[in-house]
Amino acid sequence: MERATTSRIDVSQSPYDLTTFLGRLKHFAWVTDPRLTFISTKELEASKNLLQKYQKGEEDPNITPVQVRRAQQLYLSAYHPDSGDLQNVCGRMSFQMPGGMVLIGAMITFYKSNSAIIFWQWANQSFNALVNYTNSNATTEVNTKRLVTAYVSATSSALIVALGLKKYLSTRASPLLQRFVPFAAVSAANAVNIPLMRQSELIDGVTLMDENGNDVIKSQYAAVKGISQVVAARICIAAPSMTVLPTFMERLEKTRLLRRYTWLGGVCQVAFSGLFLLFTVPAGCAIFPQKCSISSQKLSILDHKRVEELREAGKITLPETLYFNKGL
Repeated sequence: MERATTSRIDVSQSPYDLTTFLGRLKHFAWVTDPRLTFISTKELEASKNLLQKYQKGEEDPNITPVQVRRAQQLYLSAYHPDSGDLQNVCGRMSFQMPGGMVLIGAMITFYKSNSAIIFWQWANQSFNALVNYTNSNATTEVNTKRLVTAYVSATSSALIVALGLKKYLSTRASPLLQRFVPFAAVSAANAVNIPLMRQSELIDGVTLMDENGNDVIKSQYAAVKGISQVVAARICIAAPSMTVLPTFMERLEKTRLLRRYTWLGGVCQVAFSGLFLLFTVPAGCAIFPQKCSISSQKLSILDHKRVEELREAGKITLPETLYFNKGL
């Protein structure tokens, strides 16, 4: 349920209750709307400036609450929550539907030849790598060498899984089962791609904050928790279109229309993929809170040395609950 409007809007908070799945679903449907991809940089900057002025109480008196909320929507869709930097258009979650529909549609259409598998899996994992980098936690410095190594490893893993499964199933499985090879490859690659593209967080830890947003400590445990949740969410986003569509298209392609116009098969798969992603992108993002919380007691699992060093130096008193941006 949307919160009641007060005389001043708290633009640091979503208009929806992010403590519930339904509230998060509404929030992410709001900020991942594919139409936001086509907003100009000029309009995005104007929205950012309006929010900055509004927070200082310096906005034009004729500005309405609707305009403030619109500016908030545009800002959340395009700017990184940690750094405040404008994100690459293709890496934004609002681009997941238009970008993903082409790639998923192509992967489940062109799965029979090795050359097609290599190209589309490479294209998909390159896109995923950009999305993973764009939506990572920005409190950890990214090492360029690590990033290049991660990209090569992630794309290679997708190709190995896809080609390996294709070879194995080609003589052992039905044509229908072979249609699920792209999903198996995407799932396996996501489990590799996301941790590799965000390995700086796993190595150096992410910054944990108290409830007031003050930096407290870096944590590797938080990085593991956040990245694990992102991997699960991304697989859930891709799963419906890559598991339901192969069965549906297997039947549809037997109809008289698609037997006559074979090119319609690819068009249908791209279009249906887009319809699925329109719903699964906000739903997948909503599974786990973006502002993730952990108990300070959990830091003993991977961060006990860092905690003890700070305690011995008398520099830290850990709050009971700490928070961080897990990324999307």
